[in-house]
Amino acid sequence: MEETPHILVVDDHRDIREPLVKYLGQHGYRLSEADSAAAARRVLEKSAIDLVVLDIMMPGEDGLSLCRHLRESSAIPVILLTAMADETDRIVGLEMGADDYLTKPFNPRELVSRIRAVLRRVHSLPPQRQTVSAGNIRFDRWTLDTARRELVDETGAAIPLSTGEFNLLDAFLRHPNMVLTRDQLLDHTRAREAAVFDRSIDNQVSRLRKKIERDPKSPALIATVWGGDYPGAAEVERL
Repeated sequence: MEETPHILVVDDHRDIREPLVKYLGQHGYRLSEADSAAAARRVLEKSAIDLVVLDIMMPGEDGLSLCRHLRESSAIPVILLTAMADETDRIVGLEMGADDYLTKPFNPRELVSRIRAVLRRVHSLPPQRQTVSAGNIRFDRWTLDTARRELVDETGAAIPLSTGEFNLLDAFLRHPNMVLTRDQLLDHTRAREAAVFDRSIDNQVSRLRKKIERDPKSPALIATVWGGDYPGAAEVERL
C-alpha cells in the first residue's frame, strides 16, 4: 500500500480505547477513535477508513449492528473485539461479515498481527475494473440486491442464498471477467475463519452454479480454468 492505513478504533471503554490507539500509532498507523457506534458513523462519513477495530458490547447500537451496516454499505474490513468467549458469539460475528475476531483480554501485538494479515488479504484481491456499491447488480437473467442480500430472477422470484454463497457471488460480480484464485475467494468469503479447506470453495461454487446457471454441467457464468481458479464470466450492470 502506498499510503499509511487509517484505522478506526471503536470502544466505549476509554481505558481500553486510548492505550490501544496509542499502541497502534506507535506501529505506524493513522488512527481515529470513537466511543460509540453513532460516533463511529460520523467518523466514517468524514474519513477514508481502511479498517475498523470494533468492540461488540457497547451501550446503544452494539458492534454487531454497526458491523452489519458496514458490510451492507462498504468493503471496509472489520476486526471484532469482545469479552465474550462463547463460540456462538464468534460465529455470529463472522456471519455478520467480520474479517477477524479477538477475545478480551488480548495481547496488542496479536492485534497488530491480525490487522496486518487482514489488510494483506484485502489488498491481495485484484483491483475492481468498475465500481459496484451497495444496490442492485444485474447479470444474465438475475438481479442481486446487495442491501437485502437477495437474488431475484427475471420473474421476480427470490432465490435463497447462504452467507457463503452470497459472499462468493458478490466476489465474482465485483471482479467481472477476472480470474480469482481459491485463496482470494476464501478470503473474500471469510471461510478461513471457519477453519475449512480450499475444497469448500469448490463445493460452494458447485451449489451456486446449480442456482444461477442455465446448465450447471456446462457453466457460462462461473467457469473453471486449469489449476482450479475461477473466472467470473458474467457481464454486470449496476442499477
